[in-house]
Amino acid sequence: MATALGSPAPFGQSQFALVRGNAFEAKVKAGGGTELLRLLFERLGAGADAPGEAVLPDLTAAGPEGRTARTALALREATASDGWTLLDHPMLALEVAGSPVYLEPDAVVVHPDGTWTVVEIKSFPMIDASADAAKVGAAARQSAVYVLALERIASVTEGARVGHRVLLVCPKDFSNLPTASVVDVRKQRAVTRRQLTRLTRIEDIAAALPEGATFDPGCTREELGTAVEAVPAAYAPECLAACELAFHCRARSRAEGAVETLGRGVRGELGGLTTVAGVLAAASGKEGDPADPTVAALRRAAALRAEALETADGGARCR
Repeated sequence: MATALGSPAPFGQSQFALVRGNAFEAKVKAGGGTELLRLLFERLGAGADAPGEAVLPDLTAAGPEGRTARTALALREATASDGWTLLDHPMLALEVAGSPVYLEPDAVVVHPDGTWTVVEIKSFPMIDASADAAKVGAAARQSAVYVLALERIASVTEGARVGHRVLLVCPKDFSNLPTASVVDVRKQRAVTRRQLTRLTRIEDIAAALPEGATFDPGCTREELGTAVEAVPAAYAPECLAACELAFHCRARSRAEGAVETLGRGVRGELGGLTTVAGVLAAASGKEGDPADPTVAALRRAAALRAEALETADGGARCR
């Protein structure tokens, strides 16, 4: 849709990063996941026997629905056993705004006591047992979604328990050797669950659309643009990091002169002033109530700016 609207999103990793990440994941899972299980046992294996050979169930099936059902069956069978089981790229389902979304963790390990642990494998380095905080935070939020999807299956599986601590596996220092850290995702899980419950359901959005509206990318740009504009959007610069339609919304927001293009913080500070033109008019004294603290602050800032420019211009003439 973004491409059809003329605002394609330049998302995606470089080919080099993808190849490096895939090679590191293959190294971690080589030999039936021996190294991965060793790392997991060192960090989270208290109270259980060291894993020898883990069971690696076949998760292949037709389509995402079939893979999801096969994963659920494998999890139930592994929980009923008394050994270690490694699920390589299982398929999970989670309802988002009333529609199923299919998720694929790097791995899920079932402990002998029935605990399910999410394993997330990343290619960014862990230097001196510490990794970039922003990247670890993103991995924690991603893993929290997997935990929520697993809890749905665990609720109908006897003896199952989803661990709130996930295993993050990364390259050690500047080598290609794997190391691991345990990340507690209880906070991220709670935040994500709360956000999911607050999302507007897709059928409610569809019910508010005009008759005949379609989001088919094969439509003309005008037809598609009209359909997209029928859905209210709350653009902010943060959208550029996550939403494929962000560049389209940014262009529309800029064309309307909306202050949201400057960020949510600026929007919050400006109160009832919703356009850049309105802000400039208030700052210049053409519009706005002087008793309004926001208007007064803008006029004071404009006066200080004019004074600074006048001083700078005078200094330049002296030189």
